[in-house]
Amino acid sequence: MNVGSQHFRTIWLKPDDETVVQLIDQRFLPHRFVIEEVGTVEQMATAIRDMHVRGAGLIGASAGYGMYLAAVKAAARPAGEIDEHLSRAAAQLKATRPTAVNLSWAIERQLRNIAKGTNAKEKVALALRTARSIADEDADHCRMIGQHGFELIRQIARKKAGKFAAVNPSGRTAGGPINVLTHCNAGWLAFVDHGSATAPIYASHDRGLPVHVWVAETRPRNQGSKLTAWELGQHGVPHTIVADSAAGHLMQRGAVDLVIVGTDRTTITGDVANKIGTYLKALAAKANDVPFYVALPSSSFDWKLRDGLKEIPIEQRSPEEVKKADGWFEGQMVEVRVAPQESPATNYGFDVTPGYLVTGLITERGVCEANEKSIRALFPEQMR
Repeated sequence: MNVGSQHFRTIWLKPDDETVVQLIDQRFLPHRFVIEEVGTVEQMATAIRDMHVRGAGLIGASAGYGMYLAAVKAAARPAGEIDEHLSRAAAQLKATRPTAVNLSWAIERQLRNIAKGTNAKEKVALALRTARSIADEDADHCRMIGQHGFELIRQIARKKAGKFAAVNPSGRTAGGPINVLTHCNAGWLAFVDHGSATAPIYASHDRGLPVHVWVAETRPRNQGSKLTAWELGQHGVPHTIVADSAAGHLMQRGAVDLVIVGTDRTTITGDVANKIGTYLKALAAKANDVPFYVALPSSSFDWKLRDGLKEIPIEQRSPEEVKKADGWFEGQMVEVRVAPQESPATNYGFDVTPGYLVTGLITERGVCEANEKSIRALFPEQMR
């Protein structure tokens, strides 16, 4: 992704000091573009927990770099204490965000690879190599999601153009842009590059296929209106911000051609955990015959879980996020109360959309149905 005219990933090593990780602090977007420097596993845990970074793929990449920073610090300890230090660091990182499976996936991958080192120097080198691999794979998988999703959007565009020509035989055949509805931010900012749900949108836009995005605001933290709208604007993609509750209205009136969302954890049976409110959009899409797709790299599958409603842990965040709102006022971030101070609130971070409501899953290997047979056909190595 470009910010202005400069390409950025969401996380990277500081060029002149590889013991420091740099990341985009998303708390200040879209008002300020802030780069934070992280030098310890404690700082990385804070960045993940307090949502300086967020999104399935970026949480995984951040955890990977967090374990690398832990290895750097552990290397200064006596040899007998290194593994214990790394184990504590892994537990600290895992405790930050319970729903996104990429977090534990990246940490376990780091622990397995670091264990192959016979001394501190080797362990640090392996941790660095693994962190870079996790980030590079995330970016490449999202790029491939974009290519597969582009073919899907192109098919929908052709179908829409055909319907338009049938009822409007006036010489125009385009039928207008493809209208995509999103929820939350499953874009470049939620991954290392490209994004998952936005990758097909960017690929379509870059190839000249006209697309327009309905950006659902996504209360209570407004990742849609703050982050998705900002990055779409940076890329020049036409978009319109709407209230979360407007999605059904748009679908009823034929203003949505397809829905594409991301996921923080998807079961082997196709149940999808994503930002709270996703389930309602899936229900509205089903009722109005609007295709509902979920875009995800394979790192967001949980190959051990089968029943999303019963088994996926749902993060509950501070009630104050529901009762307050923040914004930009006279050059600074301010927070205001929007609910009665004495009223209780509950803040569920995610909900689960059953697989039967999902039209298809867009992965780096292609598009499949949201059921075990189709998923395993695309990832046969997981039969083990």
